[in-house]
Amino acid sequence: MADITLGPTGGPSDSFFSQVGGHATFERLVRRFYEGIEHDEVLRPMYPDDDMDGAVWRLTAFLEQYWGGPSTYSEQRGHPRLRMRHMPFTVNPDARDRWLTHMRAALDELALQPMHEEALWDYLQRAAYAMVNTFEE
Repeated sequence: MADITLGPTGGPSDSFFSQVGGHATFERLVRRFYEGIEHDEVLRPMYPDDDMDGAVWRLTAFLEQYWGGPSTYSEQRGHPRLRMRHMPFTVNPDARDRWLTHMRAALDELALQPMHEEALWDYLQRAAYAMVNTFEE
C-alpha cells in the first residue's frame, strides 16, 4: 500500500484545495470578491446588509467543499442546490457578467499557478452562466 500524505482537512494533500493553499486561499478569494460587490449597484442589493459575513462564509465553505476541502458546507446547509437558492434573485446576463467581473479581479489577485487558475476560472464561469434565471432587466 502506498503512503498517502494527508492534507489539512484529513483528505489527500493532492486535492485542488490543498494544492492552492487551502482555506486561506479560498477565504482571500471570497473576501476580495465581496469587496467588489460592496460597490456594485446591481449585485449589492441581493445581499442582506446584516449578513455579509454569512455570505462570505457560505461562498467560502461551498468553494472549499467543491474543490476537495472540508464538507462543512453540506454538514451545515445541506445540498448546495445552487439554482434553487438563487431563484429569488434576478440573475440576468448583466448580473452574471458583473459577478464574473468581481470574481475575475479576486482570482487575479491570488496569482495561482496557471493550471489552477484556469481550472478555477472555468468552473466559476460555468457556474455563473448556470445561475442565470431570467433575460429580463
